Amino acid sequence: ILLLLSHMFISNPFYLGKSDAKAELEFQWDQDSGYRRLKWFQKENKKKFRNTIFFFLRPSDRKTGLLKITLKIPKTFDSNLKDKVSLCKVKIGGFEGRTKCIEDIPSDVEINEDNSSLDIFPYSPIPSNKDSYAIVFKKISNPKNSGLKQFHSYGQYAQKNTSSRYLGSWTILIN
Repeated sequence: ILLLLSHMFISNPFYLGKSDAKAELEFQWDQDSGYRRLKWFQKENKKKFRNTIFFFLRPSDRKTGLLKITLKIPKTFDSNLKDKVSLCKVKIGGFEGRTKCIEDIPSDVEINEDNSSLDIFPYSPIPSNKDSYAIVFKKISNPKNSGLKQFHSYGQYAQKNTSSRYLGSWTILIN
């Protein structure tokens, strides 16, 4: 009997309580699509909490002369975005500093009536340089439903072909 009990203790790890690790895990349904994962940062991931979300557009994520950014919002992201969306030049944080906007980019933001997408029109084109930019949802209330929320972005460039092109997607987690 002791032999059976010792096997149970060795093969089953002890329960040490709930872990509050904030590791990023991203799941994609269609791995072979043209999906492009973009970086993001949120200050709070709990449902119904006040939150600020940064959707980054790093230098490698965009080409020169970005005139318009369209953000497709998931249906399950039921948060009021009116007057809470901005575009800025951003300093992406890490061990030595926090993520923060270092310069607001003057732009017009249009949110579609059913909150399924928003368009951002910077007053001057976003250049392709070494700076990072971010679409910021500032002081919003997180949705009441937890789960993965996937946002898709499209950009329109100052070229002959004026159609929007896929920039990438952000998948955030609300617990």
